[in-house]
Order: sequence, then C-alpha cells, then structure tokens
Amino acid sequence: MSQRLEAAERRGTRSARSRTDPLPAGSPCPPGAPAAWAASSCRTSWRAWWATRLQAGQGYGNTFKCVLTVYRNESLTGFFKGMSFPMASIGIYSSVVFGVFSNTQRLLSQLRHGDPAAAPSLTDMTLASLVAGVISVGIGTPVELVKIRLQMQTQPYTKANVKLNSTAPGSPVYRGSIHCLRTILQKEGIPGIYRGNVAMLLRDVPGYCAYFVPYAMFCDWITPHGSIAPNPFSIWVAGGVAGAVSWAVCTPMDVVKSRIQADGVYLNQYKGTLDCMLQSYQNEGLKVFFRGLLVNTIRGFPSSAAMFLGYELSLKAMKRYQTETNP
Repeated sequence: MSQRLEAAERRGTRSARSRTDPLPAGSPCPPGAPAAWAASSCRTSWRAWWATRLQAGQGYGNTFKCVLTVYRNESLTGFFKGMSFPMASIGIYSSVVFGVFSNTQRLLSQLRHGDPAAAPSLTDMTLASLVAGVISVGIGTPVELVKIRLQMQTQPYTKANVKLNSTAPGSPVYRGSIHCLRTILQKEGIPGIYRGNVAMLLRDVPGYCAYFVPYAMFCDWITPHGSIAPNPFSIWVAGGVAGAVSWAVCTPMDVVKSRIQADGVYLNQYKGTLDCMLQSYQNEGLKVFFRGLLVNTIRGFPSSAAMFLGYELSLKAMKRYQTETNP
C-alpha cells in the first residue's frame, strides 16, 4: 500500500508541477489571458440568459419553456441581453482569477519549501482556490449585477408587486450596460453595485475550491504513468469534470445571488442573503435552490474543458516563446 501511495505521489508531483507553474517573472501578460478571454466569453453567452431567467424569473417552468417564452416575447435579441459588459470584461476577470490562483500557489510553495516551483500540496491548492474566489467577487459582482438587471428588466411581475413601484414591470429601465451602471451608482452608490456580494462570496469561494482542486486531482488520475505532463485530452476531460462539479456546488447560492441582484430592478423584496434564502424556501420549497442545476452542470463541462485546455496550451506556448527569446 505504501509503495502505491508513494508512486501516486510521485506522479502527482510531476503532473502538478507541469500544470500549475505560472510564467516566470517579467511575463508580458497574465498566464492564459487570450485563451481565458475566448473561453470565458463563450461560457458567459452560453449560460447567461437562461440561468438567470430560470433562477430569478417567474412563470418559465423549465428550460424549454423558458427558451420559447423569451423568443416569443423578445425575439432573438432576448437571448443576448446584458452581454456586452460581461464579454468586454470577462478576459480581465478570468486572467486575474487564474493568475491569483497560480501565483498564490507559488507563494505558498516558497513559504513552505523555499522553492516557488515546488509541487503544491492539496492544502496549498485549496488555500489558493479560496484566495481566487475572494478576489473574483470584487471584480465579478458589478459585472454580474449589470448583466442580471438588463436581463430581468422585462420580467413580468404579479399585480401585487406592481403596486409597489412607480415603473411598470415589463417596461425597460436601462438603455444599456453603461446606462445601467451609471443609474445604479447614482441611485444606490458604491454599495449598490456590490449588491449580492455576500451571496456571490458564498458561491465563488467553495465554487473555485470545487473547480481547481478536482481539476488537479482528476488530471493527475487520468494522466498515464510515466508521463511528465498531461496530454491535451486529459486536460480537456479533467477541465470538463471540474466545471460540472463546480457548478453543481455553486448552483444553490447562484440562485440566491441572482434573486438578490434582480430584486432591485423594480422593488426591494429581500433584506439580505439570509432573508432571500428564507423567503425562497418558504414560498417554493427546497427545490428552488436547484433551479438550473442540470443546465449549469451540462454547460459547465464543455465550457470549462475549453477554458482549461486553452489556459494550459497558451501557458505552454508563452513559456516556449520566453525560453526561445531569453535563453
């Protein structure tokens, strides 16, 4: 048994080192930035409209009915509402998250072993994931808020809720991403653009732990013995599994986050994260926290597979370029 564990640890050391080493100091851009932008843009547009409508909207029932309702009421443009701001910023967001994760691992390896290139332990990967999750909230909350507000401003509400608002639900409130952001800042200030940040923190911190750690473990598991680094297929499969697992973990708090951020379009129904959870449970039962679970996990596989594959390949390409130009 001990021999098998030692062999597994040696394989994990080789593959972990090849996966997680960032570019050396002086790199021209964050690791994987071009690939992160492309993969993240696809991920955002693929998920955005139906997950938000299913989780925070009313009267959609299921994914198929949601698609038909949006198309019937808003035509094809309804599927792309609120996408300009996320697609313009998603490259920065993903590059920062991957960069923070990678460089936090290097710092921990330096502190523990005196060598930033040493293979990270499971504890190191978990701590790096936690840090990446916290940092992601600072960048991602305003982007998510604008996206959800634009998508939900045509959402119909019940008559009881209409009486609470001067603007009739279903009528557009925002003219675009910039107007939406400016309006929120004018009416609600800086705290307004970080509405839902607690729910997003509770979503992203465990979500990124369930993203990076399973990727590293599964990638090591499917990498053939004796290989110095995982092949592209292993990276693609491991990334896909990590994405599906992560979204399965994230979905309950993603529902809460979406509801809190959509809440401010016409009325303020929720007083905070806990109040949103309690009201949602009392009105719709436990199942409400799993709305969009199947969609998220199915979508999470190809999008995260592309993300990790693009990240790893671009990282290798940049390392090779830097080695050739600075021998």
